[in-house]
Amino acid sequence: MHDLDQGSEERQAVAAGLKTLCDWVVDVSCDDIPEEVLASAALVLFDDIGAMVAARAEPELARLQDQLLDRAGKAEATIFRGGRPRQDCLTVATANGAASDWCELDEGYRVTSCHAGIYVLPALLAEAEATSMPTREVLRVLVTAYETVTRFARTFPTITQTFHPHAAYSAVGAAAAIGLARGLDAETFRAALCNAATMVAPGPSGHTGAGALVRNVWPAAGATNGMRAVDWAVCGIAGLAGSAHDVYATGLKADCRPAEISADLGGVWAITQNFQKLHACCQFLHSTVEAMLDLQEQCGGSLPAERIESIAIATHPRGERLSGTRPPTTLGAKFSLPHAAAAVAVLGHAGAPAFAAESLDDPHIDALRHKVDIAAYPDLPDWPNDRPSRVTLSLVGGETMETEVLSARGGPDRPFTREEILAKIDGICDPVYPKLGAVARQAVALDGALLEQSWDQVVAGFTAT
Repeated sequence: MHDLDQGSEERQAVAAGLKTLCDWVVDVSCDDIPEEVLASAALVLFDDIGAMVAARAEPELARLQDQLLDRAGKAEATIFRGGRPRQDCLTVATANGAASDWCELDEGYRVTSCHAGIYVLPALLAEAEATSMPTREVLRVLVTAYETVTRFARTFPTITQTFHPHAAYSAVGAAAAIGLARGLDAETFRAALCNAATMVAPGPSGHTGAGALVRNVWPAAGATNGMRAVDWAVCGIAGLAGSAHDVYATGLKADCRPAEISADLGGVWAITQNFQKLHACCQFLHSTVEAMLDLQEQCGGSLPAERIESIAIATHPRGERLSGTRPPTTLGAKFSLPHAAAAVAVLGHAGAPAFAAESLDDPHIDALRHKVDIAAYPDLPDWPNDRPSRVTLSLVGGETMETEVLSARGGPDRPFTREEILAKIDGICDPVYPKLGAVARQAVALDGALLEQSWDQVVAGFTAT
């Protein structure tokens, strides 16, 4: 890779910054990462496994995974759908990648749109199980690969105004995970990332609100592309040092902030700036969901859905765009502000059943969806209050109720407690992996004996019946 001196000054700066990042990240050891950061990584790891497990009964996903399991392959790693169905690494990364975002319960990076955990973990967990990687090393790779892919997202942040981050960054996250897991030298690792940057998919952001289920498999495609990007870099097949700029800035027209790719290395770890979810919908809707739940509490625990004449919502631009009143699929429901508000009013929560297939044709939810009016939140505050919602309910008889939420819980400014996330994992996984919760708690506590176990031993333990 010898084109550092070619192209625009901006392109050269991105290439130089990427080299600095790669030179640093390949040398990061577990001892270089604070214990609190490793504990955060353990929580992300099991939270995202929970998100994969949560999708096991989705009919389209079940058919996809059955199709993959029908193919003969070496039993190297586990598809997290109950039991211990095993296949080769590429197949498993595809299956778990498709499951990871299906229920919208995975975590994400709060600084800019990037669900780094599910870009890293499908590939990493398959590789770690197949190679008997120590669990402590799994956490190291998760932290450092998360750090790598979020720096791409920070360098080209405006891409997600047009293209979904799952399509734009998942191949890079997977390549970072596999390259760091295999201990590549800095130059080969950089080649792998540049390869992966040329394999991103221009998946349109609008596919979410339109309910196009192909969006759910973008992390799966990214996982396999990223894994192959590493394989090919090891063979001497590489892109250019400026490939990331060529793709994201020149090709996809994203704004570029070159300093972000190598700024403050080892300072604030990206995985500590994430958000986690209890509500099974797009995070852009969570402030509205919380406002509806606050109004529900004001009503003594139940909203008078049959008396609601209108629901006026003033929210941030990304939430304002999610205005579909007749979502065609469960994905569309998870990206519909009217559906989220109506489902909370009728069902009293925003868990997975509020966005399940049955909710799409619920006559009470449907009626309320058409009573939602959406407007811009005036004088939008700065981060972390940049995703607010003000909700006003107008009831039969002239009564009104109003509340607002400036920042939904789950982000670094208003985090859930670890026990709240562990309880969420229990609720999802206990029916299929009743031993997983205890293992997750050991991991978050950085239990030395567990961390020294190989990941395949850990998986065999919590998947055992």
